[in-house]
Amino acid sequence: MRKGTVFVCKECGYESPKWLGRCPSCGQWNTFIEKLSTQETVKTWITDKLKSEPIALDHQIREKFKKRALERFDTGIDELDRVFGGGLVKGAVVVIGGDPGVGKSTLVLQIAGNIAKTGHRVLYISGEESQDQIIDRCLRLNIESENLFVVSLSLLPDVLELAEELNPDVLIVDSIQTLAKPDIPSVPGSVTQVRECGTEFLRFAKQKGKSVILVGHVTKDGTLAGPKTLEHMVDVVFHLEGQQAGLRILRASKNRFGSTDEIGLFEMGETGLKEVKDPSQLFIVKREHNPVGVSTIPVMEGGRPILVEVESLVSHTPYTMPQRNVTGYDMRRLSMILALIENKLGISLRNYDVFINVSRGLQIKESGADLGVALAILSSYFKKPIKKGTVVVGEIGLTGEIKPVRELKRRLLESLRLGYKQALVPKSVSKSMDIDLKGFKVLYVNIIKEAVEQCFS
Repeated sequence: MRKGTVFVCKECGYESPKWLGRCPSCGQWNTFIEKLSTQETVKTWITDKLKSEPIALDHQIREKFKKRALERFDTGIDELDRVFGGGLVKGAVVVIGGDPGVGKSTLVLQIAGNIAKTGHRVLYISGEESQDQIIDRCLRLNIESENLFVVSLSLLPDVLELAEELNPDVLIVDSIQTLAKPDIPSVPGSVTQVRECGTEFLRFAKQKGKSVILVGHVTKDGTLAGPKTLEHMVDVVFHLEGQQAGLRILRASKNRFGSTDEIGLFEMGETGLKEVKDPSQLFIVKREHNPVGVSTIPVMEGGRPILVEVESLVSHTPYTMPQRNVTGYDMRRLSMILALIENKLGISLRNYDVFINVSRGLQIKESGADLGVALAILSSYFKKPIKKGTVVVGEIGLTGEIKPVRELKRRLLESLRLGYKQALVPKSVSKSMDIDLKGFKVLYVNIIKEAVEQCFS
């Protein structure tokens, strides 16, 4: 065994014998930290269970695997199961990250309680709270089950020994940054400790066929703390985001068993996180008259249509450089929309401040909201409201053409369900609109000028 000093990138775990300003692996600057190095023989943890013989992907194999579905645990939380892709997969390793106080521990404890109620054994390990604190939180969340075991541990060998003894179906660790391997000369939460602990949990999950949920800390820019290799080795990476008025959004940045487009919506209450069953009601406000500068847009979050309000304020500025402030929308697309308004409509906003805000802090990532944002801006500029009961959807091209969006029928049906009467949609989809909207008026527009004439004629 040889001991010395090396420099390790805290972002990706790359090691160098000397300090470097820029990491050659991940390209980040000023990320190298000094640590003691212990060079030892690498222990191979791949067992016979993980080894296999080459298999030809013929017709019989394909049919066999089509019939065999992944075994999943029902978490008892529909919003969470949707983001998982149908439930927690047996043998999967999941990382859930988020800001301090956002509700990560509350969420995983609710998952533990729900799975334990179905008869599966769950082991919940905390390195941040004492056993009494965990029990107190369980009482507050009304969690009680003889299949749920809670314990406070901080050493990885103790955790693995207890997991071998209890043989749980689901192992939950809160959090991985608080665990340490005693034979590694670095503090808990360091790059080496997080990487080694993550590797051990991955080995445990794949060898034993057990599901492992790891809670992870985040850095000041919102990314998971520790080496980037942790995200590469696990199966699923979730981020729990805190929004306004107790709203929480769960997103997947990596999911080997489902889509990364789905989101889960929750509200934080006295008894934990509660599912938002009807998200559209959460993001729109019922009014007698539509205010100036507001448009309603049906957006798709994964496979679910959600109606959101986009607010705009256009105000003359006395300064040389006008402000462009955006909350919940892409700043680059806003710049493109402002350029199109000037180029195609002859309306210059160079002397105006433009503010855009999406209701309840939701982040709109799809281009289908372009037309709604443009009309909200023009509504504020003209000081004329968009007609009450109107939804707007469409992507704007650089030529000013209104382009089609995916799942338009589902968006319109959701708008109809919530009492909206008409919609502005791309003209190119008119031939494919073969559904009965029961009196719902659809206005087809081909270019942005036609959309403006329909709204503000």
